Amino acid sequence: MKRLLDVVLASVALALLAPVLVAVALAVALESGRPVLFRQTRVGLGGREFGMVKFRSMVRDAAAIGPYFTSDNDPRITRVGRFIRRTSLDELPQLFNVLAGHMSLVGPRPDVPAQRSLYSDEQWAERCSVRPGITGLAQAKLRSSATPEERLALDLRYAREHSLWLDLRILGWTLGRLSGKGAN
Repeated sequence: MKRLLDVVLASVALALLAPVLVAVALAVALESGRPVLFRQTRVGLGGREFGMVKFRSMVRDAAAIGPYFTSDNDPRITRVGRFIRRTSLDELPQLFNVLAGHMSLVGPRPDVPAQRSLYSDEQWAERCSVRPGITGLAQAKLRSSATPEERLALDLRYAREHSLWLDLRILGWTLGRLSGKGAN
């Protein structure tokens, strides 16, 4: 049921947001050139790696310049990038990851492989027991202000308690968070 809901909602969102996707792609291209999409290896269900896509919000080759995480005033983030991050528009291409089955609309945000070392074996197994999501409990509750410990606790809580009802509540909370508060 969850997979069907993911596919239907992602398809509807892509159809409705097509003009927004085009506008964001143009804004990124006009400010900082191509590519407009950023692809990064992330870890999904069962610990399998996949290529997650986002609109590029940083200068080209940003990964070679700094760490896999960003800070509030990260100089690698472009002007357009600040806006699309604050409004979460940079995440819209992940709807294609949902259609491909790599991600869900709701689940723990997918980690990069280098973050594996931050977890115990049990925590990693539990975190990878559910499909990662575009949004999750940590994003809905704390957005980018979550500490690593809070994020881990909420991700593991989701893995233990996930349900269709919880997913619907998280989607509602996430929509309420899109005012831009707490994003970097």
